[in-house]
Amino acid sequence: MTRTLTDHIINPANDRISITVLDEPGSGGAHHHYAIDIDGSENGVDIVFQNGPIAEVGVNGVTHEVLLAILADRLRSFQSGPYACRENALALTKIEEAQHWLLHRTRARMARGVEGTHEK
Repeated sequence: MTRTLTDHIINPANDRISITVLDEPGSGGAHHHYAIDIDGSENGVDIVFQNGPIAEVGVNGVTHEVLLAILADRLRSFQSGPYACRENALALTKIEEAQHWLLHRTRARMARGVEGTHEK
């Protein structure tokens, strides 16, 4: 069963981009496979997230940290160029905050010896 996301639709560029969830939720409740179609062009992409604990299934997809790193890099680039603005700075701050909390979670899991497993 597929589902279409619409939270991104706000302007003429994003109006032409569709995001489809392609899989059922996994054991943790999250989906792992998304398709991005850019107005029928060949530039669309599939995003496949890690599915299952790395210690048990190996690396089989991207993580939240990977996508946040890409977004942070893009916003830092805009902020060092002619498109710097308060809104980009605030968005970057929130992305960096999200990165901080995901790193905090990972370090805590590593300290408990449960990182990469289904254990809490």
